[in-house]
Amino acid sequence: MSTGTAEERPVKGADSTDCAHDHPLEFETEPLVALHCLSHTYPDGTSGVHDVSFALQPNETVGLIGGNGAGKSTLMEHLNGLLDLQEGELRVSGTSIGPENIDLARREVGFVFQDADSQIVAPTVIEDVMFGPLNYGLSREAAREAAEQALDRLDAGHLADRVPHHLSGGEMRLVSIAGVLAMDPSVIVMDEPLAGLDPAREQRVRQVIETLQEDQIGLVIATHDVDFAGDVSDRLVVMADGDIVGSGPPASVFYDDDLLERANLRPPTAVRVARRLGRADERPITESELVESIED
Repeated sequence: MSTGTAEERPVKGADSTDCAHDHPLEFETEPLVALHCLSHTYPDGTSGVHDVSFALQPNETVGLIGGNGAGKSTLMEHLNGLLDLQEGELRVSGTSIGPENIDLARREVGFVFQDADSQIVAPTVIEDVMFGPLNYGLSREAAREAAEQALDRLDAGHLADRVPHHLSGGEMRLVSIAGVLAMDPSVIVMDEPLAGLDPAREQRVRQVIETLQEDQIGLVIATHDVDFAGDVSDRLVVMADGDIVGSGPPASVFYDDDLLERANLRPPTAVRVARRLGRADERPITESELVESIED
């Protein structure tokens, strides 16, 4: 889903670690969710992120990439208030978020954890998917309707009466996504959505992500799988040592050797093959783009 070169992206409001704490967030288009000058230190003194700014625009999929300890989880867990703000600002749909309105962030920004099992709390799938809507005040009838619609959107309605912990890993991932969808969020954050899945279930989750993109839900997807990131992302945000060190479309990021080295990342398979075949000038990112460049 690469959408052009870095130069085609507006600069104003871009992800940056150049912070001015006395200046408000400014964007040409109001983001769905934005962090401004976020810094976070854990109780043991470890710095998670420092002076990080990030924004997700409407109908955008951002791939968040970087090595272990780069700060991806810390950034993501601030997008809907899972971690308390220590320094910086969180805005959701233009509204500054604080303790008094944290529920807004948690309704509008859904979070799908890497470990789907940790997100499932009820004895049946339908009850689990209903949990969020019930928690935010919907009647049981309305919550059930929202849950059934969410499962149907994922072609998972047949799982409604199943016991969650008897499901496969891929089925549990679908249930956790349905639980978020039932809240009707504008943004969904996914932490390693393909982790631990076999190829068939991985393909099913990829199809779900395509469906969410067609429904114009903003997505933030953290992943170590650079081939996957290049395939599904409109834009990549690269993190290293608690900083955002680069941001741009995949065709820009994955052909920037210095940036990838700084983030301890390898380029996708198609990029490596394109270079060996002398096709790097065409900047293919995915397998299909590489095949197309060879056939031309």
